Amino acid sequence: MVPESKPGAVVLLSGGMDSSTTAAIAKQEGFRIYGLTIDYGQRHRLELEAARKVAQFLSAAEHIILKVDLSCFGHSALTDDIPVPKDRPIAAGPTEIPLTYVPARNTVFLALALAYAESRGLADIFIGANAVDYSGYPDCRPEFIEAFERLANLGTKAGVEGRVRFRIHAPLLHMTKAQIIRRGVELGLDYRLTHTCYDPTPDGLACGRCDACQLRKKGFAEAGLEDPIAYVA
Repeated sequence: MVPESKPGAVVLLSGGMDSSTTAAIAKQEGFRIYGLTIDYGQRHRLELEAARKVAQFLSAAEHIILKVDLSCFGHSALTDDIPVPKDRPIAAGPTEIPLTYVPARNTVFLALALAYAESRGLADIFIGANAVDYSGYPDCRPEFIEAFERLANLGTKAGVEGRVRFRIHAPLLHMTKAQIIRRGVELGLDYRLTHTCYDPTPDGLACGRCDACQLRKKGFAEAGLEDPIAYVA
């Protein structure tokens, strides 16, 4: 358990590899973790249980699973009856925003994390955004993170009154998946607890073919490490 004298930070914790590594980094940097997991109607709901396990593993001071059902908006393969794209070429990087993009997801998530942080008197928010080995989502870019930090300090009572200077931390932003994995392993993170796949089987096996699976497999291969989770393909 991290001593109560340590500062707290809200960590957006999906239960995936990136957010879990981000939480481990926050803990290593001396923060008490206030984990926020969003149940947004995602088809890969296994990640919610993964988030619980990771929060427990990292001795989070608090962990909230908040239901905000974005599936009512649809228009994403993660929340609607749209097939998850498989076998997309990812080696050369994203060429278009994929169907797994959830409209304004990180904007919504960071806004909720900001409300959580302000309610607890916390100044720091961590997000596992990555702009190197990623699927091409516009809300994972440095410009977005910087803009939201400005917004956070302009649009909150704590920020306007000068009581808090909100900081958005995205420690994985410029890291490859291999670098992320190596960092997590250095910090003792158990990647068996994490869930990445966008389209898992009913018994929880990763498909191995969606963007998320391909990027995870590529990362472990480039890191020279064995991925501890099971795949269908």
